Amino acid sequence: MICAQTRVAGVSVSQVERRYDVNANQIFNWLNAPRFMGGGSDEDAVRFLPVAFVTPARHEVERRSATGGQIEIELAGGHCLRVSGSYDPEALARLIRGLSG
Repeated sequence: MICAQTRVAGVSVSQVERRYDVNANQIFNWLNAPRFMGGGSDEDAVRFLPVAFVTPARHEVERRSATGGQIEIELAGGHCLRVSGSYDPEALARLIRGLSG
């Protein structure tokens, strides 16, 4: 899967390296290994869907954070952050930036 992602147009090995926290030299070794050379059909190809990040209106964020619930966020390095109940979106964003940095 990692090797296939490096073959997607516009995606670099360094992007994939950071996404999976794998050394770039290891990825290049895999890319040169016969068993990871690809050659599969187009049906086996990894496809990415376009994603757009939109900022919700302030009242929507306040309404969602006040209603509670549970969210789960997967961070780099295999860490997972779970938040239950009400939360302050700005404080949560600061926490995520602190844990990711």
